[in-house]
Amino acid sequence: MAMDFNMVGPILALTLSSIGSTIGCYIAGAASHAAMSRTDEGHGKFIGLSAGPSSQCIYGFILMLLMSRAILAGTLSPISGIAMGLFAGLAIGLTAIAQGKVCATAIQATLKDPSLFGKCFASVGIIESFALFTFVFCMLIM
Repeated sequence: MAMDFNMVGPILALTLSSIGSTIGCYIAGAASHAAMSRTDEGHGKFIGLSAGPSSQCIYGFILMLLMSRAILAGTLSPISGIAMGLFAGLAIGLTAIAQGKVCATAIQATLKDPSLFGKCFASVGIIESFALFTFVFCMLIM
């Protein structure tokens, strides 16, 4: 029975992105819970911010699908797929963790001054853009 490593890269892309999203949502979610315990209003904003890092899981999922199709079609070698899945998955996953930390501070800032809510999205969006860049660049490579 031969070992088949064709799908290792796509699996890495999905898994590392998902792990990052989980950690990022945990960080922001914990901050959200703490903020909700201190005020009777604005809970929806806190919950919304705590879900921010979940988008990176979607990037990893779509990247997994595109990579697996490219590998099966022969346009992406399994070795290149492993490298792409590892490094793109790490980049996307780490942006989710960083975004979770920024969302946590945005929750704290919004708790103190609700008018800061919209302004806080600038830094959240900047970090999101790095995950999106990684995703798009991988699509261009494929």
